Amino acid sequence: MKSGTFVLVHGVWHGGWCWSRVAEILRARGHRVTAPTQTGLGERAHLLSADITIQTFVDDIVGHLNYEDLGEVVLVGHSFGGIPVTGVADVLPERIRKLIYLDAIMLESGETWFDLLPGDMARERRAVAEKTSGGLSLPPAPPESFGIVRPSDVAFLEGRLTPHPFRTFTTALNLNNPVGNALPAAYIECMQPAYRPARVALERAQGLGWPVAQIASGHDAMVSEPEALADLLEELDNPL
Repeated sequence: MKSGTFVLVHGVWHGGWCWSRVAEILRARGHRVTAPTQTGLGERAHLLSADITIQTFVDDIVGHLNYEDLGEVVLVGHSFGGIPVTGVADVLPERIRKLIYLDAIMLESGETWFDLLPGDMARERRAVAEKTSGGLSLPPAPPESFGIVRPSDVAFLEGRLTPHPFRTFTTALNLNNPVGNALPAAYIECMQPAYRPARVALERAQGLGWPVAQIASGHDAMVSEPEALADLLEELDNPL
């Protein structure tokens, strides 16, 4: 199997740290792997501000690809990370070989993530953000909500999850091209259990004719099933 370059993009409340297990496996197999952390999260939590929008997250990854001079990239977006991945594909397709959406959110131009959430969930999250931070950020959900059950995995997440910049939920993704920008793409659905907010994205991927793979894990597959996920990423990058 040929070696590749994987850029792994995290989701809500997470940081590049969440990919450490998958990254270690892929590097041991000869791949180049990076996992940037978005502004205001993880080790960049000190940068949290009301100025952070979804465009900030797109710019983070564009800057990462450019400054690291990465090409032929397999760009993987997990959960909310699918949104900036779509934005990056729109403006920097020449650096991307393939898009992989891991149980990820997929927006069309002009949409926000809250547009796709069930109304009760969006209202609840807005109220929590207002109560806890004056609307600046949304505090982390418990690890169990990501399908994490092993005590060691719960502890791994509990010590690292950070509040998420709230305006990234409510600012629109603006695209100049159709979703995916005609790049090769695939979708991975986490099945145990299925992740309710990703359902619309899964249906959109199917409608675009993208191959859909499944993995027997909860939403945070990169934490709970890193070996199986690494295998699947390689398979999708090198289909038979």
